[in-house]
Amino acid sequence: MSAEVSASRKESSINWSRIIFLLVGIAIFAGVYFSPPWPDAIDPMGKHFPLSKEGKGALAVFLLAGTWWVFEVLPIGVTSLAIGVLQVLFMVRPAKEAFRDFMDPSVLFIFGSIVIGMVFTKTGLTKRLAYKMLIIVGEKTSNILLGAFVVTAALTHIMAHTAVAATVYPLFLVIYALYGEGNKPSKFGKALFIGMAYVAGAASIITLLGAARGAVAVSFFKEIAGKDVSFFNLTYYMFPIGWLMVFLLWGFFMVFLKPEKKTIPGLRERAKELYADLGSVTQREILAGLIIFGVILVMSLQSFVPALQPLNKSAVLLVSTILFFVVKILDIQDLEAIPWNIILLFSGAMSIGFCLWQTEAAKWLAVNWLVLFKKANWFVFVMGIAFFVMVMTNFIMNVAAIAISLPVALVIAPYLGVAPEVILFASLVTAGMPFLLLVGAAPNAIAYDSKQFTSGEFFMYGIPASLILMAVVALAALVIWPIMGMPVTLAAG
Repeated sequence: MSAEVSASRKESSINWSRIIFLLVGIAIFAGVYFSPPWPDAIDPMGKHFPLSKEGKGALAVFLLAGTWWVFEVLPIGVTSLAIGVLQVLFMVRPAKEAFRDFMDPSVLFIFGSIVIGMVFTKTGLTKRLAYKMLIIVGEKTSNILLGAFVVTAALTHIMAHTAVAATVYPLFLVIYALYGEGNKPSKFGKALFIGMAYVAGAASIITLLGAARGAVAVSFFKEIAGKDVSFFNLTYYMFPIGWLMVFLLWGFFMVFLKPEKKTIPGLRERAKELYADLGSVTQREILAGLIIFGVILVMSLQSFVPALQPLNKSAVLLVSTILFFVVKILDIQDLEAIPWNIILLFSGAMSIGFCLWQTEAAKWLAVNWLVLFKKANWFVFVMGIAFFVMVMTNFIMNVAAIAISLPVALVIAPYLGVAPEVILFASLVTAGMPFLLLVGAAPNAIAYDSKQFTSGEFFMYGIPASLILMAVVALAALVIWPIMGMPVTLAAG
């Protein structure tokens, strides 16, 4: 009887913090949307950038969604639905545009990546790889974390970081199961999964294969600055920065989320036994591996083979999804098991990103921010751009964050004697590492599905991680890139 009373009380208790932050989000939305017109942004050339009523509405939706996501007042996918609904009801954008973004090719790419992760799990490839990794790295939890981070980082050299996260996620679930805490959140679990998301982003800056942002930004840079950045040129400058961040993040998690256990006694022997129990590789594992490898190969070759470049990456990746069902590796139950909360989260992120872009609210923000540095020292200016891109990439597409800031930055740069290369590379570094919000990148959302952390915890750990990122950008601009031969000032070029 007492158990029933206790359950009844639990059901009737009111979560006041949830209600407060729900109302705070609504109040911020109303305050911004119904406020009088805001002043124009004016660039250094005297050009005016007005903030339209729709642009102000986009900022209002953007702030409400950010508040609700961070404090998780609703399921994150439902907050994403609110993004589309608010745009339509308050006439920020037509319904056809607001909801079309929910099925953007980037969202379908994430869907396809998650399906690949499911296939790894269902066929047994995940356990095979996880046990093999544990046999190599041993029983120390610090080494397990480092091994997990290195594997994640290495894969982003040849695969999009979304696909990498979806691939290693089930692998890490198996590893965590052997930690001995069941599904209960732990410091080790938080470090493993938040770290996976952070490292996937950090290493994705190293090659053009790690994410679409690199190729788009390089093309955009060529158009504005009239300079070309080759595949190998980008990797040359990004390699030390990406890997430095990987190892710094490992150190960060060993300090802030030091695992409860230094070792997992008997883990190596247990992993050997479990690996032996799997037996020889099955035909289904081989077939799944061939399909996945084929898709990854085509996407990787797109950067080098002109004939493959017109093919959309999402379409190429979704070929694997179709083939998994054709060869009966997956069935209807697997389709119904897709984590739609995560898909909706990213759908909403794409919708608000395009909304800020199309209403030119993002450009208004960029101009207002960057003109603050129009008379600054070259280093302060570069750091200002990097900071802006880092913040914006947590809310909108990282490509868009670069695209709205680069044109303004490149207008101001000559007056301050800043070389365009350092602006591009500093922006690309921070665009790859949205450490604050789940919507900043697909690996963040995939990691969240582990239920090891809340969106609020992700945000809180993201603050010091973002400070480390800014310190690395500063080190790169002042020391590393000049030593490697990159011009950082026009005098040096």
